Amino acid sequence: MSCTTLLVGKNASYDGSTMIARNDDSGADGFTPKKFVVISSKEQKRKYKTVISHLEIDLPDNPMSYTAMPNAVKGKGIWAASGINEENIAMTATETITSNPRVLGADPLVEYDEINHISGGIGEEDIVYIVLPYIHSAREGVERLGSLLEKYGTYEMNGIAFQDHDEIWWLETIGGHHWIAKKVPDDHYVAMPNQFGIDNFDLEDALTSKKNHMCSSDMKEFIEKYHLDLSLNSKFNARDTFGSHDDSDHVYNTPRAFDIERYLNPHTFTHQPYDDDIPWSQVPEKKITVEDVKYALSLHFQGTNYDPYKSYGDLSQKGMYRPIGINRNDFLSVIQLRNDVPKSFQAIEWIAYASNVFNALVPFYGSISETPDYLSNTTDTVSTDNFYWSSRLIAAMADASYKKSSIHIERYQKNVMAKGHHLINIYDELLQKENDLDKQLQLKHQANQKIADMLKEETNKTISLVLNELSLSMKNKFERFRRIKEVHSNLF
Repeated sequence: MSCTTLLVGKNASYDGSTMIARNDDSGADGFTPKKFVVISSKEQKRKYKTVISHLEIDLPDNPMSYTAMPNAVKGKGIWAASGINEENIAMTATETITSNPRVLGADPLVEYDEINHISGGIGEEDIVYIVLPYIHSAREGVERLGSLLEKYGTYEMNGIAFQDHDEIWWLETIGGHHWIAKKVPDDHYVAMPNQFGIDNFDLEDALTSKKNHMCSSDMKEFIEKYHLDLSLNSKFNARDTFGSHDDSDHVYNTPRAFDIERYLNPHTFTHQPYDDDIPWSQVPEKKITVEDVKYALSLHFQGTNYDPYKSYGDLSQKGMYRPIGINRNDFLSVIQLRNDVPKSFQAIEWIAYASNVFNALVPFYGSISETPDYLSNTTDTVSTDNFYWSSRLIAAMADASYKKSSIHIERYQKNVMAKGHHLINIYDELLQKENDLDKQLQLKHQANQKIADMLKEETNKTISLVLNELSLSMKNKFERFRRIKEVHSNLF
């Protein structure tokens, strides 16, 4: 699926935490309702069967429980998407990425053969479910997924982020069975649209010490055999080797990296929306906050001629490029692993549903055994009893009344984040004073419920405000006394 990912190293963040964030976007044919749940170790199957590729996988014993953002409507698989396990190890999967015919010809994707009943490989549907419950570090996540890719293959190109409190790793699949991964420098951020992203890559490190790079064990031979390295100066560039530079990339992908770069490096960015050499990672001009991550992953080219909401001046380029914040964002997950509090409550998962231009981001403690009903009760029935459909309704109405509703959306987003921060601060202090882990768990559940209650109140309030603005602009409006006055003035 189309998505946008933003990764923030611990020395680039405002509080020393690592942060991984991803928009999960539906395809162009509709929305995919999502929910926020805990998948307990007891629920985790030992024999897993994929829906798309009809592949059976034996899973290890002793899985951990973990939070997840699965599909709310059954039928297409689990799609667990993003989460944090009991050890405070997190991942988000996947960012659909690109490749080129040379790579796909050398190592074809492993697709399901329906005629001959031959199973395919693993994909976005499966990856969080078969990896997250079994890993104890970000590096271990790379190693586990890498071994699964080599054994079973994949039917699609994907990028996956792994996170612990100290490190963030980014893995990209290459063809059917190959992969590379790179550690995000601690003082850098990474902006990833739907395109192969890693540029500079140290193959020697990946094949020896594995300090900051990892890859398939036969990567060097694979590159040499199929003449994939395009460098003229012996400086290996993974994006040039494994990625794409299509015309569609310059409309759909590179402009999103450009938009994030111009926001986080406003005085030093020098690229254009169609450039192929926008850096995979770079140092921001100031430390990055959760609010920055939310804003960056909601961008729609504000302040440029490309903004689809632009209503004055030169409109010839309006909507020219694919924005980050679009109608078919299904959720945003920002996972924050903090380093200034004890491990038992270091994990915070910030969540938003529906179009990021109009939704609100709200925090919840991780390492929990349940989630609030307001975020977990999503079904295929539209209802204001849950956050997903409430957010979807706000987005549809606010888009249709953008000028008048923008102020309500801005206040909604700020209020929810401010009150969310405040409640986390209150409960952090309570948790600091409590050493019993069971009582800490109760406090985290209590905090999450209070946050959900606050969120529901603010969301319902905003639904009412935006609905009123939209109603006032309806075409069949008629104000009796004003109309009578107008008629009389025309007569005399």
